[in-house]
Amino acid sequence: MHEIGVLIEVVKTVENFAKENGVTKIQALVLQIGELSSMIPKYIEACYPAAVDGTLLQRAELKIEILPGNGICKGCNKVFNLIENKNTCPKCGSKDWELLCGNEFMIKEIIAC
Repeated sequence: MHEIGVLIEVVKTVENFAKENGVTKIQALVLQIGELSSMIPKYIEACYPAAVDGTLLQRAELKIEILPGNGICKGCNKVFNLIENKNTCPKCGSKDWELLCGNEFMIKEIIAC
């Protein structure tokens, strides 16, 4: 489970941002996680309390937005969800596609009080 290490780095990044911008209290942290990312949202949620304990984020709510894992078919240019369609274009049946999104893991928003 590498999520705890990643979350610790997120906490450091947020705390540095807060310090640089004079933020003293954070209400919520919003993360975006792609469906195809190696980060597993339920593990992020489970590790969050330990990662933020004793930090500026200790009382901050964690919000996670899941981004779809979409690809575009190289044969017919159809954009489709890779997971829902088992990596196969629903329009032409091709398995030749290019990844558009879904691999992300990023801090979307820091909501300060």
